[in-house]
Amino acid sequence: MIEIKNVTKKYGNKVAVDNVSFNVEDGEIFAFIGHNGAGKTTLIKSMVGIHDFDSGDILIDDMSIKDNPVECKKLMAFVPDNPETYEHMKAIDYINFICDMYDVDTETREKNIKKYSKLFDMEDKLNDTIDSYSHGMKQKIVLISALCHNPRILIMDEPFVGLDPKAVFDIKKVLNEMIKEKKIVFYSTHILDVAEKLCSKVAIIKNGKLIKCGSMKDIKGDKSLEKVFMELEK
Repeated sequence: MIEIKNVTKKYGNKVAVDNVSFNVEDGEIFAFIGHNGAGKTTLIKSMVGIHDFDSGDILIDDMSIKDNPVECKKLMAFVPDNPETYEHMKAIDYINFICDMYDVDTETREKNIKKYSKLFDMEDKLNDTIDSYSHGMKQKIVLISALCHNPRILIMDEPFVGLDPKAVFDIKKVLNEMIKEKKIVFYSTHILDVAEKLCSKVAIIKNGKLIKCGSMKDIKGDKSLEKVFMELEK
């Protein structure tokens, strides 16, 4: 379970995240949506321990990300909106580097590298250096690296940007498999029709404030998520 408890994050005089609270339960795919600059990425980076925050707390399975950062991070994988890697490395070396950080045993990593590189059509490209890849290929390597250590919680910021339609289809399949295992998927997106079909819960943030949070069914009612979002943005 993820608990966001009255979190506030400021940059100087600007309040980027303003007293935000919500929970994400095991077995949920949770969509986090809002306009550019609404505070989505700031909160996500606070959740994964990249940013500090000014007040409140974030609990990962009852552990505070502030007090127990390493223990919390061991449970999570983070896929950012921009695939940030060591581009001089071969992809296979980068994936193994991430596996080393998470103490993934040889049998598990070999099985998962084979599984996910095949899924994302990257099997014959793993010995290439990452700087030779397109944006979408880099995103696939970040996804493979994130999935190879079997995270209990997957947090993603605009994960579908740059991916081809097959890769989008394949990652949605992976996310549904994770939910069957009672894991957590939390992601921000601007692709509202995908969020509407894929997610069981949704939170909408505007100018740093949480303005809606609940089940997808309750939030959208008889409307589309896109229509609800546009009405709230007025």
